[in-house]
Amino acid sequence: MNLANCPQCGKLYVANLRGMCGNCIKDIDQQYERCNQYLRENRGTTITELSEAVDVSIKQISTFIREGRISIANAPNMGYACEVCGTPIRENNMCEPCRTRLTKDIRNAYQEDEAPKDSKATSQGAYRIVDKYRNN
Repeated sequence: MNLANCPQCGKLYVANLRGMCGNCIKDIDQQYERCNQYLRENRGTTITELSEAVDVSIKQISTFIREGRISIANAPNMGYACEVCGTPIRENNMCEPCRTRLTKDIRNAYQEDEAPKDSKATSQGAYRIVDKYRNN
């Protein structure tokens, strides 16, 4: 039997696929239902208005959106924060400028990593293996 501590409340529980105790799962499901009900009645709401109206944290609402439990396709004012800079976005985890910057940084790091290998081989001279039994 696998036991774990619930990340929400800290209580000991039997490990499951959701990664938290039964009471916290019920609480989160109730929060989701409140959010879902409010969104059905108020389509043009923002994430801040939703959070205040149903008493659910913006972080939890963002988690519902990222998990696909709450769809923002028909909610034009709904968005969540970029994980890097906090800019409101409607898809993915990062906004386009942060994604571009990350891609550029990775590319530069890769090029910096490759450059010393090439220059080391040419400038310091690579070992030449010569077959002493072969007639040249």
